[in-house]
Amino acid sequence: MNVGPAVEGYLIEIGVESIEQLAQREPDELFRRLQRRIGKACDPCLYDTFSAIVHEARTGEKSPWFAWTAERKRRQAAGQIDLGSQPRP
Repeated sequence: MNVGPAVEGYLIEIGVESIEQLAQREPDELFRRLQRRIGKACDPCLYDTFSAIVHEARTGEKSPWFAWTAERKRRQAAGQIDLGSQPRP
């Protein structure tokens, strides 16, 4: 549902080429890997998109990317994820 040409390109860029591969990944990992690959910080909404598509790949349940924004913000506030403004090495 949330994979258009840009997101598809990002996934291919970081080595995810199938739904099966996507289902085995974590949004945190995908986001950090993309930031490292392109060498710059990404919009946090892309993290939400990764969360939505990983969930869909695992469960078949479709949800809009923005349905995951509150969960990302909750996890950030709890210190469970650090998306940072700079890509990690």
